[in-house]
Amino acid sequence: MPHICDFYCNQILTGKLDVPVCFQNDLVFAFHHTNPIWEHHVVLLPRKHVESLVTLEEADNELLLELMRTAKMIAADFMARSGGARVYTNLGDYQSSKHLHWHIGGGAQLRPY
Repeated sequence: MPHICDFYCNQILTGKLDVPVCFQNDLVFAFHHTNPIWEHHVVLLPRKHVESLVTLEEADNELLLELMRTAKMIAADFMARSGGARVYTNLGDYQSSKHLHWHIGGGAQLRPY
């Protein structure tokens, strides 16, 4: 069930907002950021609603492993392309959408963040 204040559940995962898909499977969804900070910028999120990294539970271990496998795959690609990568998630007041997501970036910085 979508969460009222959750952009990712309401717009991205429902397909209401069309985004360029990078990778997807039954557990995770990764798309190319529509307003990127870096030359290569992907947002990775679980299909299941999880508010943040600190709200993951033991029952979410397989989901967490799949998120990390996917982040590793995308970050390795960015490393090969540009020699480096960033992988991070925000928490609390720094998290604009209360749905766990990671930013994976590489290449030249296009704008401040």
